[in-house]
Amino acid sequence: MSQNRHTQQQLGSVRIGISGWRYEGWRGVFYPKGLVQKRELMFASRALPSIEINGTFYALQKPRSFMQWFADTPDDFLFSVKAPKYVTHVQRLRDVEQPIANFFASGVLALGQKLGPVLWQFPPSFRFDAALFDAFLTQLPHDTQAAFTLAGQRDGFMAEREHLEADVQRPLRHAVEIRHPSFECAEFVDMLKRHGVALVVADTAGKWPFMMEITCDFMYLRLHGDKELYASGYDDKALDTWAGLIDGWRKRGRVQGGPLDVHVYFDNDIKVRAPFDAARLLKRLGLAHTLNEAGHFEVRMPAPPPRARKATRVARAGT
Repeated sequence: MSQNRHTQQQLGSVRIGISGWRYEGWRGVFYPKGLVQKRELMFASRALPSIEINGTFYALQKPRSFMQWFADTPDDFLFSVKAPKYVTHVQRLRDVEQPIANFFASGVLALGQKLGPVLWQFPPSFRFDAALFDAFLTQLPHDTQAAFTLAGQRDGFMAEREHLEADVQRPLRHAVEIRHPSFECAEFVDMLKRHGVALVVADTAGKWPFMMEITCDFMYLRLHGDKELYASGYDDKALDTWAGLIDGWRKRGRVQGGPLDVHVYFDNDIKVRAPFDAARLLKRLGLAHTLNEAGHFEVRMPAPPPRARKATRVARAGT
């Protein structure tokens, strides 16, 4: 085996996608004109290899939603799931054992092999409390069997809206996004390393802390906009910089050796830049993408139900 081939096999995977997929302003720009809303996830999941589910942040979803999302996406697709703000913003990590159990009982595990990292985002007002944060990280399940066991401790009101089935045992990853400068300390970084949890690299146009420490076997990037939060697109120079960083991280490997996976989600959705920036970054890294030379997405969609079958199987959308 050549050294080059051996090096390639040691590189971790890269998933680049978008935060959420249901945005009115994307219709007719990213999504083809006339595409019905219920088929938007089908299109987005064939345009890009991963999507961050954001609806789970605002409220517990129902098992049938997770099952439908699983059915609507390709076999090799991967979701990340944003954990409930009830845990991070309302309870602020106090008395959260059952809320965390409720989250994992709500249907998250129905995503099966398409379940990627769980994102825990904290508000700008949340300060680093070592004891509180360590207790929280200790509760997090690191495989689907542990999550299934934890889900069994859910509240009684979950009885009519729970999914307590696990197919096979798989690793379960967690990432933490912080927004208060008190987290910029070695104690916090060491704590994440000890618990095997990723520190989110968050590009927030300079508004909140920007940390790039590697703390486990994967990295999680959220690109909210480098000039204007949630709005500005990434120009060629910025995308070249991110591509170089990602390539360097993959070659460097994780802290304790072995491949380092990278997950990247564009959250600059206001001006419909996120999906296009994601595809352009995929292209820069030499990864499969569906953006043609004209800057339009070319996506092969599954056939619609017979009564709705009017359009061709290849859908195109672009700015």
